[in-house]
Amino acid sequence: MLRNKFSVFIYAVLGLATIGLLTQLFTNTVNFLTSIMIMLGIGLAIFALVYVFFFKRRSTSNDMKKYKNAVRQSKSKYTPNNTVSDSATKKQSLLIKRKPSKRASHLRVIDGNKHKRKNRATF
Repeated sequence: MLRNKFSVFIYAVLGLATIGLLTQLFTNTVNFLTSIMIMLGIGLAIFALVYVFFFKRRSTSNDMKKYKNAVRQSKSKYTPNNTVSDSATKKQSLLIKRKPSKRASHLRVIDGNKHKRKNRATF
């Protein structure tokens, strides 16, 4: 019962607000548009201040920088190169050949003890 009365109240408020907006639009158009623009400007200014002071100051973590760098390297490695049949670009690519740089691998070989197998028959 309370929910039904509440929804009727909400619809009544929305209806009155619509009637008020339409009345202002047709009777006092210049002041209506001016007030709308002022409200939008103030809202945009508040959003800009909140964004600059709260969201912009959060610096990315070192892990995030490493992750983005890894994603960039992966994209450059696995994206196919589109070759253009333009002779000028081919000449430039032939003139500027760089040796592929070898990066030190972050993986290493761990020597195991495979040559020291236990004789299971002696257990």
